[in-house]
Amino acid sequence: MKKSVIKYIIGIDEVGRGPLAGPVAIGAFKMPADFDGKNFGKIKDSKKLTPEKREEIDKKLKKLKKEKIVDFFVCFQSAKQIDKLGLSKAIRNCIESGMKKLKVKPKECLVLLDGGLKAPKIFKNQKTIIKGDEKERAIAFASIVAKVSRDALMCRLAKKYPEYCFEIHKGYGTKKHRDLIAKYGLSAEHRRSFCRKFNV
Repeated sequence: MKKSVIKYIIGIDEVGRGPLAGPVAIGAFKMPADFDGKNFGKIKDSKKLTPEKREEIDKKLKKLKKEKIVDFFVCFQSAKQIDKLGLSKAIRNCIESGMKKLKVKPKECLVLLDGGLKAPKIFKNQKTIIKGDEKERAIAFASIVAKVSRDALMCRLAKKYPEYCFEIHKGYGTKKHRDLIAKYGLSAEHRRSFCRKFNV
């Protein structure tokens, strides 16, 4: 029996869990198994990087994607989809969508996922890693591209709903955000299921 050869490493990470508004985003990042990415230096948790540093790395990754060295996709599930499906199902949908867009043969890749995430069962070679974005470069890259995309979307939503200041708190449950909801009510971008948990 011919043994399968791992050609690609795929990193999966999710951003946007817990905020009161906006979508959840999944980053699915594919790189060759021998890709070292040393020119990026030490990559750590995207939340610990400045927005400027994340955007700098994102720009380099987009250049590599254009050169067909790496590939990645960011998939979103809206506030309405999260309220309808529940967060877990919405995240699963995102992961499945991202994996399909990467167009990989399951036997040819190792899938590394952050936290409690899981890839579709067809991907036999998968591993979930706690704080994976601090330990595995593929997950860190997935986290960065997802965070940059989601933050950009929240800034666009801020222009549509200027009264909520989404560009400042990105939809997270800060006191300022809760106070604005109390003043203006909920927008179409607020997650009703999460707002109930925060008593807003």
